Amino acid sequence: MQTYDLEADGLRGLNSALQAQQNATNQTSWEVVNPKGSHAIAVGLDAPIEVTIKGSTGYYCAGMNQQATVKVEGSVGPGVAENMMSGQVIVDGDASQYAGATGHGGLLVIKGNASSRCGISMKGIDIVVHGNIGHMSAFMAQDGNLVVCGDAGDALGDSLYEARLFVRGSVKSLGADCIEKEMRPEHIEILKDLLDRAGSDAKPEEFKRYGSARQLYNFDVDNAAAY
Repeated sequence: MQTYDLEADGLRGLNSALQAQQNATNQTSWEVVNPKGSHAIAVGLDAPIEVTIKGSTGYYCAGMNQQATVKVEGSVGPGVAENMMSGQVIVDGDASQYAGATGHGGLLVIKGNASSRCGISMKGIDIVVHGNIGHMSAFMAQDGNLVVCGDAGDALGDSLYEARLFVRGSVKSLGADCIEKEMRPEHIEILKDLLDRAGSDAKPEEFKRYGSARQLYNFDVDNAAAY
């Protein structure tokens, strides 16, 4: 295992070293100590390596991730796993605003709570939150799955496209064009797989599914007042 002291050796050196890893690297396991809330840790990775951050981080941790598994033994600031393409990002604590924003793929697991706009404009990422999420989550979400084992705040799924939202607890309110939908057997299977991968013991049958009513992005003059 490679151990990197962020306080002593600096952020630029860490990201340069991690971004330099290739598929054939033998430096597959990294530990980052003394993060002390630094921003943009482990961004732009593109190799099947494992990075464990021993503490909480600031903005945009593990942004633009491809292939790598990044684990944060703490909480994260805004924009964790922003624009992630593949791989995994696992947060042991809580996440601030817009976790997983614009993510195209991969799996983001938040074992605590997530703040507002979780999964905003998600484009294929899978997000599993063990706790609660804040308001305006999955705003303009286009593809992928958002799983919430706790409660959801106001305006869930506002202006939603084709992403699937699964919530076990209560939903304070639904956003424009977001409705509750039937939970069919194929959705149970999708949810079971995501919960297993995220290390949650929640039962898929306890969740409700929400999705797009498909009225806003298919123009209809009768809905003109809603645009």
